[in-house]
Amino acid sequence: MPAACEAVLEDIEDIVSAQDLKPHERHSVRRNVFPKVRKRSSHKDVQADDDPPSDSIIPGAQKIWIRTWGCSHNNSDGEYMAGQLAAYGYKITENSAEADLWLLNSCTVKNPAEDHFRNSIKKAQEGNKKVVLAGCVPQAQPRQDYLKGLSIIGVQQIDRVVEVVEETIKGHSVRLLGQKKDNGKRLGGARLDLPKIRKNPLIEIISINTGCLNACTYCKTKHARGELASYPIEELVDRAKQSFQEGVCEIWLTSEDTGAYGRDIGTDLPTLLWKLVEAVPEGAMLRLGMTNPPYILEHLEEMAKILNHPRVYAFLHIPVQSASDSVLMDMKREYCVADFKQVVDFLKEKVPGITIATDIICGFPGETDEDFQETMKLVEQYRFPSLFINQFYPRPGTPAAKMHQVPAAVKKQRTKDLSQLFHSYNPYDHKVGERQRVLVTEESFDSNYYVAHNRFYEQVLVPKDPLLMGKMVEVNIYEAGKHFMKGQPESDARVYTASITRPLAKGEVSGLTEEFRLAPQNGSHWKGRPSAESPGETPCTSRMALQLLSPQEGLKILAISLAFLAVLVTFYYGRM
Repeated sequence: MPAACEAVLEDIEDIVSAQDLKPHERHSVRRNVFPKVRKRSSHKDVQADDDPPSDSIIPGAQKIWIRTWGCSHNNSDGEYMAGQLAAYGYKITENSAEADLWLLNSCTVKNPAEDHFRNSIKKAQEGNKKVVLAGCVPQAQPRQDYLKGLSIIGVQQIDRVVEVVEETIKGHSVRLLGQKKDNGKRLGGARLDLPKIRKNPLIEIISINTGCLNACTYCKTKHARGELASYPIEELVDRAKQSFQEGVCEIWLTSEDTGAYGRDIGTDLPTLLWKLVEAVPEGAMLRLGMTNPPYILEHLEEMAKILNHPRVYAFLHIPVQSASDSVLMDMKREYCVADFKQVVDFLKEKVPGITIATDIICGFPGETDEDFQETMKLVEQYRFPSLFINQFYPRPGTPAAKMHQVPAAVKKQRTKDLSQLFHSYNPYDHKVGERQRVLVTEESFDSNYYVAHNRFYEQVLVPKDPLLMGKMVEVNIYEAGKHFMKGQPESDARVYTASITRPLAKGEVSGLTEEFRLAPQNGSHWKGRPSAESPGETPCTSRMALQLLSPQEGLKILAISLAFLAVLVTFYYGRM
């Protein structure tokens, strides 16, 4: 590799200039470029495949494997990156072995998730795969040793994934980690109308904001996602409407803390939800994401009304983390156990049957046996049907990592004790014999059933009848397990179809705007790059911006320049 290509480029602005074409200009100038059609060989021993060779360095001709870890927000980011790459012409594959490049979208919440991420990087390198890293791990700590020399795209820059992939395929290491701003104010992130490939064509995940207002001492995600930045209501409603027009029948609202939505832009979560509910057609459902207790306390009345709406799941994820006020104080959770109980008790009264999911951390630094017993009592009291139990892992760079740690054996035992308590009760036994209306959206892991959810977002397994997929139907509950119920569709039940149109096929690109429709498929280079003055991004003024050219392109430009210079010299001496 030439020496010029060995240097790590800290940002894509290192290889652009202000005179380069903008993305929409790139596409428009290529509308009249038509690919040549190669004649197929008549010889049977010659491969008759028109696809470029896998080792081609023509951007857009390679196969890409995408792996995402973590929360719904991260999954949504992964879907957006897949959509943009497919819209440009890259082939998204589910076979990691055949891929030319691995796009690894990481999660930094717990050590095991980062360990999987690190191991995947090593495996990719051993397989001589090109690698692009995304998600919260490289965003929070881009200078870790095992990330050196690898391309990174930041969580707010996923709309530029095509450029990062393109440069990585050409052998460059690029890093794009800046924040998007408008007049100095931090924005929520990439546009919501970008192309995406939904993992499930029936479910749209919408990130309503990024970042949060808290400073929890154990949280590494804050280092990556930053302070709260909310999307405008009109943009979120437009995205929901577009999703329903593409056959979606269920929307998940997600963020690091949905309850804090709008506090940075002069609005609030209930205002957003009432606008979104108006866009949800009959037979479709809206699911709210995680909210911390402090930010929902002031909206309890309105939230109860919204959760009682027939097109909103009566479900809310409210992490408590611990039932000890002293532990919550050390966590800097900004609420006490009484606040959590107030929220849960109020919603259980006003929204009969509501499902409350919660999280608990076992073995946080300083947690005593008495503290842990308070948590056990809380679980025994409320018998949460959905409980996420996490053994504490100190994340590097967080205040909690510097605190006095609970012995590993104690943490492990507390996690085991709480898990045993959780599995000691069956939350759905009393529902056997009920008639429930459920929305069918996916296939079970064992492929034996379709998965549906009832009004309370409780999982109901139904027979694998293709006519049920994407439909809302009434079933009779005939069996209950710890995490599910089984239902048989009633013969006289009405089937509701929410889809305005046929759902997209699995792997089909959603939301192709005119800008992306003009992009050629499996074509040649993007000759231009976005300038450093792209809206909402900080110009790179400390370094001269350069465009990297291939040797052939460089020689061509040099020849043209010399010819032009010769004309000027001839003209000058001809006038003397």
